[in-house]
Amino acid sequence: MVQIGNVPEIRAVKAHLDDLYERGLVKEWELPYENLLTRLTAAIFFLTPTDDSKLEEIWKELEKHKMLHYRLNEEKKLSQLEWRVEFNKGFEL
Repeated sequence: MVQIGNVPEIRAVKAHLDDLYERGLVKEWELPYENLLTRLTAAIFFLTPTDDSKLEEIWKELEKHKMLHYRLNEEKKLSQLEWRVEFNKGFEL
């Protein structure tokens, strides 16, 4: 049984985003509704880079996690941060 809010794959991505923050690549990141998530493929992360010139390095880093997909967060419904990041094979850009 998966313990809600304690998914190893989600914890790994969060730790990676914290590392990118500490390294000065990511200005801010968030994961709305984290406590309701039971799998990484249902998670929607949001981030804002410290500078757009850092995006290529950020995406290369996050590709270490399977099924990376990202796009500009144009809707701004779940977050005001600039980019929407998901790890889901069924997601279409």
